[in-house]
Amino acid sequence: MAAEDKTLVRALKRQVKAALPPFLFLALALYFGWNATRGDLGLKAYAARQRDLQNAEATKALVAADTASWERRVQSLRAGHLDPDMLEERARAMLNLADPADIVVPYGKAGPIF
Repeated sequence: MAAEDKTLVRALKRQVKAALPPFLFLALALYFGWNATRGDLGLKAYAARQRDLQNAEATKALVAADTASWERRVQSLRAGHLDPDMLEERARAMLNLADPADIVVPYGKAGPIF
């Protein structure tokens, strides 16, 4: 009976030794596969960075449009190219005045209702 136990143990050790390299390779492949999709530099992180980049580019476009608008307004108030309409608009806004030909609609304390 002892001989049968030794052969059984030997056969079991042989099977474990034969199965160990494929198991280790599979575990390593699963580890790298998981990191490729969900790790810090994986596909999900890449998708999040792409979304952040799109948001930043959209914000950049809005800021560029706003900057261009302000540059046009400032350019029209420069001494070399003074736009009378822009000058009048700014003077009225700063002095809180209106032209006698303007129609002024006062709002209540709640503000305008659109």
